[in-house]
Amino acid sequence: MESAESPVKAGPADRIRIVLVGTQHPGNLGSAARAMRTMGLTRMVLVAPEKAPDRDTLAMAAGAEALVLDAPVHATLAEAVADCSLVLGCTARSRRIALEELAPREGAARLIDAAKAGGEVALVFGRERTGLTNEELQLCHAAVHIPSDPEFSSLNLAAAVQVLAYAVRETLLEGTRIALGDEDGDPRDQPTTHAELEGFFAQLDETLEAIDFHKGRAPESALRKLRRIFLRADLSTREVRLLRGVLADAQRMARLASGK
Repeated sequence: MESAESPVKAGPADRIRIVLVGTQHPGNLGSAARAMRTMGLTRMVLVAPEKAPDRDTLAMAAGAEALVLDAPVHATLAEAVADCSLVLGCTARSRRIALEELAPREGAARLIDAAKAGGEVALVFGRERTGLTNEELQLCHAAVHIPSDPEFSSLNLAAAVQVLAYAVRETLLEGTRIALGDEDGDPRDQPTTHAELEGFFAQLDETLEAIDFHKGRAPESALRKLRRIFLRADLSTREVRLLRGVLADAQRMARLASGK
C-alpha cells in the first residue's frame, strides 16, 4: 500500500530520495536509514520490501527509525520514481543494459546539479542478493558503480548506501565552501571554459618553445600528455589564470636570458 510523500523542502538534499527495491532483511532497512541520516539525507522510499519493518529495523536504525516508518511504499520502481527528473541506479557489475557508468562522486554531482535545478532525483539500490533487474535498470538514466575490490566486490546494502550518501554529503559541503568563499573556494571560482583552456594550452606551447623544452624533438607527444594531465585536473577559471601568470613569467625570463 502506498503512503503519501511528505512535502519537499527547498534545499537540494531534500530533493534526493534513496529508493530501496525489494529489500529482503528488515535490519538492512534500519542500517540504511542510519547511514542516510548521518549524512543529512532523510527521504527513504521503499519498493516492494519482502518484509515489513520490525524490531531489528528499529534496533539497527539507532535513532533514525522515522526514516523507515515514514517512508512511502510503492509496488514498483516505476511508481517510486515517476516524478523524478533524474534516476541513478547503484549496481555492482556491468549488465547488458547500455547505461553510462558513474563513479560515486560523479553520480553525487549529477544528482545535486539536477536537485539544484529544482528536480526530484532518486538514487536506487537493489536487492541484497541480486541487485536491480535489467528491467529496473532500464528506468535509470545512468548507473553508479562503487569501485570495490574485484576479488571481493559484494557490499552490504547499508554499506553501499553509506558510501553513496557520503559522496553526496561531501559534494554538497564542497559546494557550500565555494559559495561562502573560504580559503578553498571563491564565488568567482567557476569551471573553466573550453576557450579559456585552449588559450592556456596555446600559451603553454609557446612557453615550452621559448625555454627550449623540446630540444629539437617533435612537440606533439609532450603536448598531448600535458593536455591530458591538465584536463584531468578539472581546472577552474582562477586556476587557469594562475597557471597563465606562471607561464607569462617563464616567457619573460626566457626573453631576458636570450637578450631579446
